[in-house]
Amino acid sequence: MSQSHRLPTGGLIDRARPLTFSFDGRSYSGHPGDTLASALVANGVKLVGRSFKYHRPRGLLSAGSEEPNALVELRTGARREPNVKATVAELYQGLEASSQNRWPSLAFDLLSVNQLASPVFVAGFYYKTFMWPAALWEKLYEPMIRRAAGLGRVAEAADPDTYEKATLHCDVLVIGSGPAGLAAALAAGRSGARVVLAEEDFAFGGRLIAERREVAGVASAAWAAQAEAELASLPEVTLLRRTTVFGAYDGGAFGALERVSDHVAVPGPHQPRQRLWRIVAKRTVLAAGALERPLAFGGNDTPGVMMAGAVRTYLNRFGAAPGKRAVVYANNDDAARTVSDLAATGAQVVAVIDARGDAPALAEAARATGALLVSGGSIVRVHGRHGVKGCEIESARGGSFSVDCDLIAVSGGWNPTIHLTSHQGGRPGWRDDLAAFVPGTPPAGMAVAGAAAGAFSLSDALAAGGRAGADAAEVCGFTAAAFEAPTSDGERGQVHGAGPWKPVSTKAKAFVDLQNDVTVKDVELAAREGFRSVEHLKRYTTLGMATDQGKTANVVGLAVMAEITGRSIPDTGVTLTRPPFSPVSIGALGGAHRHKEFRPTRLPPSHFWAEEQGAVFVETGQWMRAAYFPRPGEKDWLETTIREVETVRSKVGVYDASTLGKIDVQGKDAGAFLDRVYINTFSTMPVGKARYGLMLREDGLAMDDGTVARFAEDRYYVTTSTAHAASVMRHLEYCRQHLWPELDVHLSSITDAWAKFAIAGPRSRDVLTALADEGHDVTDVGLPYLGVKELTVCGGTPARAFRLSFSGEMAFELAVPARYGDALIRAIIKAGEPFGICPYGAEALAVMRIEKGHAAAAELNGQTTAADLGLGGMMSKKKDCIGAVMSRREGIADPNRPRLTGFKPVNHAQRLRGGAHFLPKEAAATAENDQGYMTSVAYSPSNGHWVGLGFLVRGHERHGEIVRAYDPVRGEDVEVEVCAPVFVDPEGVRVRG
Repeated sequence: MSQSHRLPTGGLIDRARPLTFSFDGRSYSGHPGDTLASALVANGVKLVGRSFKYHRPRGLLSAGSEEPNALVELRTGARREPNVKATVAELYQGLEASSQNRWPSLAFDLLSVNQLASPVFVAGFYYKTFMWPAALWEKLYEPMIRRAAGLGRVAEAADPDTYEKATLHCDVLVIGSGPAGLAAALAAGRSGARVVLAEEDFAFGGRLIAERREVAGVASAAWAAQAEAELASLPEVTLLRRTTVFGAYDGGAFGALERVSDHVAVPGPHQPRQRLWRIVAKRTVLAAGALERPLAFGGNDTPGVMMAGAVRTYLNRFGAAPGKRAVVYANNDDAARTVSDLAATGAQVVAVIDARGDAPALAEAARATGALLVSGGSIVRVHGRHGVKGCEIESARGGSFSVDCDLIAVSGGWNPTIHLTSHQGGRPGWRDDLAAFVPGTPPAGMAVAGAAAGAFSLSDALAAGGRAGADAAEVCGFTAAAFEAPTSDGERGQVHGAGPWKPVSTKAKAFVDLQNDVTVKDVELAAREGFRSVEHLKRYTTLGMATDQGKTANVVGLAVMAEITGRSIPDTGVTLTRPPFSPVSIGALGGAHRHKEFRPTRLPPSHFWAEEQGAVFVETGQWMRAAYFPRPGEKDWLETTIREVETVRSKVGVYDASTLGKIDVQGKDAGAFLDRVYINTFSTMPVGKARYGLMLREDGLAMDDGTVARFAEDRYYVTTSTAHAASVMRHLEYCRQHLWPELDVHLSSITDAWAKFAIAGPRSRDVLTALADEGHDVTDVGLPYLGVKELTVCGGTPARAFRLSFSGEMAFELAVPARYGDALIRAIIKAGEPFGICPYGAEALAVMRIEKGHAAAAELNGQTTAADLGLGGMMSKKKDCIGAVMSRREGIADPNRPRLTGFKPVNHAQRLRGGAHFLPKEAAATAENDQGYMTSVAYSPSNGHWVGLGFLVRGHERHGEIVRAYDPVRGEDVEVEVCAPVFVDPEGVRVRG
């Protein structure tokens, strides 16, 4: 609790407010403004994790989202979150963190025995080891690999938090709030343009708040705060902190993740945990800065080996000292600031190692701090296991010596953060003067400024950012004043100068990719075995994979391969990056679409009336449909369903059919269009008539069925099944736009525009007559079977009446604009009371359609043909249609295919089961004897026993035969009689009234 490594002054933390947190069960303290990583540094904690493959002790390497080592588990219970980078986890009161990939403890990890087998666990180990014997793959190898894979543990309970998705439009999107980003946002914001500034950190400023620099005569952190305040005051500027822009997509769209409540223990009321932004920008300025890269030497993964820039961040931003006796090892001048800052905050710099040999900046810093300067030297080995205790240094002349230290600050130069520039295929280019890859061709509308473009000096970044922001605003139509870049203090040497890449030859492990435990020797092995292509190198060694996507490793790995093969780095090649830039949680990608909100819940117009009647509802696709309407005294759903069916058969019932898909098809070629998508003909159908239709997929199998009504020469009304409404609409649009664009056809989905009620039963015409306004003939003459007409009901409400039936009784479908749906169902019930009307639900409808042998979803399952359904005679021989040719394929047209048939139990007391398989009466229950299956079953009140529909080989020819309906799941075996699929009124007398 003492924060032994907290500096007495400095930093941007709130020292007046202490925070307590725990790591691996031990309590520590920190302050607001800390990350978990900086708080651990302040408490002198160096060991934070174990490596993936070898379980080697690991400490903090960086201070940002590029961190490869410090992956921890945050929180407990349902909010447990694995693989969080401690360097970006904002500290809050009571934070609970645990290390990962160790057992039984972080300090004593039994799996570190893997290090003894490191000569075996080399590149390509899995490919070479688990090939023989093949029989052991499923029994031993795969289970073993799966148990070893992964790092953290996911929560075992449902996530209690919520997530959001939102879209944001702007003129200029600025990505990154370092010096270039702030300058760009100021220049664009002052013009009046709509500006979004997105920063992945919880504090704006980038390197400005991590360095001891001056801008405009004040400390760089103070200037960043002034710039932030001005941006916040501009009405058209939106500041998004804790927001990572993770992907660049077409049309100026960017994906961004805002961590709204990750910095608190529990999100506030009505606050999401995270928000996924879709930001659409006319112009973009990428000012994402640069990432420092390490050097490869023996033991460079030991806790206490840290990036030089990260050391400055912990010192200057967080007021925490990563060490008290430091060695600085670098091949560029930028590390000179680390030497000075360490000395300024009280640390002793015992040695400065300049890998280049003769560079004045590091030499000057070493002399100023009294440190030993080793020009042209290198570190060959690090002493210490759970933390740096010293290192062995080799001089340029070949001799070596050791020094004691607890911190090694390393810098191999800086890589511009160019990931977003390659998300649409832009290939980066190499610059020898920077020893780094820079953006090639960025996405359309994107400008790159500052360190992300290779402008590493502070003055260059401020100037370039201002120019980019002003130019972006001008392109968007705003007048931007010339941006006057503020003055800044001078640079120390060549900021971008980077020296030799050759790794030090040593027997100790020298790591290239710390997250995946890829060593220099692994790269050498890949080269020897022919995996020299960068794509092969990546996959053979796992270099650059996992959560950091090689942010610290890729260029170092390329440099090692280049050295081995005698090529330059650009000749060796580079792999492109892809979204996301950093990990995005599945919860954020899903947003609010989970549990009941996984899909929008759609309510038919009669829903609230049905609730008043005590209806029980069932989900049908996205719809909540009334399944049945129980009455007092009815003991179960079946008793209620039987009553509803009997009422419809003997009197009259009403059903809400609004959920059926409805598509308006208009145009002079509408009839010809429908002829091409349905198997039967509609272009010759008279106005005022309706017809059943079946459409096929391109492969000749049934896609959907429904009715088509014709209201005018050029206007048709198409209905589809509830479940397939959206897919049919997509199919028709595809046909209209791509297959036959020459046809004059217009489509409109009107499913939600019309409420539609089926009034069925012997007294249905009496109900319709009571509803229809005077002057509209709904008699058998004015509205015959399969007739349609437009009329008004209930005193002037526009309506459409259809003489259609799905129940097998005389029935009418009455449609009104959806806003009148609730009023109409009440009016129908009132009009039907003298005739004994009752509402019926989806269960009763299913019973009646099975009794009439109508195919539905269970039969239209994507595996059946028109002939299978008994509808082969509908297919017109005078025209072509989608699927017609393919439906004549040998297998599809095989007369021995299972055909839709009816079934009834020989013993009427026995129940039928959907999914049961049909077997010959005396045959064994084997797959070879399987002749089909039961698709739909129902208890038929009209027959007094269960009936079913199903597909049986040549079933239409086997009426009267006895077969078995075998259900191995329930252990049932029922003898059934094969019969016609129509169980009620096979002559069709009732439907015609």
